[in-house]
Amino acid sequence: MILLVSALEQRERCAAALKEAMGEPVVIAENLLQATTLLRAEVFTAAIFDDQLAQSEPDEIETALKYVGTAVPLEINLGISGPERLAREVRAGARRRKHEEEASREAAVLGLRRELNGTLTTLLLDCELALETSGLPAKATERLVSVHGAAQKLRSQLAGSAAAGA
Repeated sequence: MILLVSALEQRERCAAALKEAMGEPVVIAENLLQATTLLRAEVFTAAIFDDQLAQSEPDEIETALKYVGTAVPLEINLGISGPERLAREVRAGARRRKHEEEASREAAVLGLRRELNGTLTTLLLDCELALETSGLPAKATERLVSVHGAAQKLRSQLAGSAAAGA
């Protein structure tokens, strides 16, 4: 769902063009207070603010932007931009957001993988050092060998998932 915030008369035409171009329903807010209420209550893929409205009410636009969430926020001068340009801008914004989300996800996975590998290295080394300790009871040795094997298996799984993701 897309939120279009504009007091201009052409907002209906812009909303229709957006709905056709994006294949999503479009909700119109005539002012920033109404937009803030909608943003707090609903989840939107994009929130388009008429530049003239945003400039005339700077405090209200800041409040509205606090509730944008995962929506792509766009500030566009609807007085000079036609519906086609508006649709292009929204599509471009959605592509940028998707790219940013993918990059963030990849960075998070890489960071987690590095952290897990560090912990696994410590676990493997500690197991190997403990196994070198003389006079360990047989049960303790058996359990350390089991933990060491599980850690090696986990390291292989991480390496396999890293290779599959590359």
